[in-house]
Formats: sequence, structure tokens, C-alpha cells
Amino acid sequence: MQFDSISAFLDMGGYAFFVWLSYGVSAFLLAALVYSSHNNHKNVKNKIAQRLQREIKLRKAAEKSLAEAKQTDDKMSVVQDLSKKSNKVVP
Repeated sequence: MQFDSISAFLDMGGYAFFVWLSYGVSAFLLAALVYSSHNNHKNVKNKIAQRLQREIKLRKAAEKSLAEAKQTDDKMSVVQDLSKKSNKVVP
């Protein structure tokens, strides 16, 4: 379809309201999709970063707990060794 002038193009043969409304709605929905996708991507990245930080924190806590348990076991073995030696000395 050819148009004789810009005003004829904008009029769209009497269907300008429907044509331009559909273009406007389409443009709005595409912009909303881009915005929503960007926000979802940002939220996913933040959740991944939070999960990684939580895993690092839990790993450090587990290592600390293991170190404390090892120290406690070492102290207990020393105490047991001393009690065995003291039992041998004292009849």
C-alpha cells in the first residue's frame, strides 16, 4: 500500500487508532519484557552471590569446628595418658 503524503500514512486509511495503538502496545510490552528480564537476571546473580557467600561462611565454620574438635581430642588424649600414667604409679 502506498501513501500520497505523511498525513495519509499517519491516518492509515482510517484505521490509524488501531494501527498506532497496536504499535504502542507492542513497543510497551517489548520494553516491559526487557526491563523484567534485566531485573530477573540481576536478582538471580544476587541470589547466586548470596549462596556462594553462605557456602563460604559454612565451610569456614565447619573448618573451625573440626579444628576445635581436634584440639579437644588432643587435650583428651593428653588427659587420658596422664591418668594412665598416674594409675600405674599409684597402686
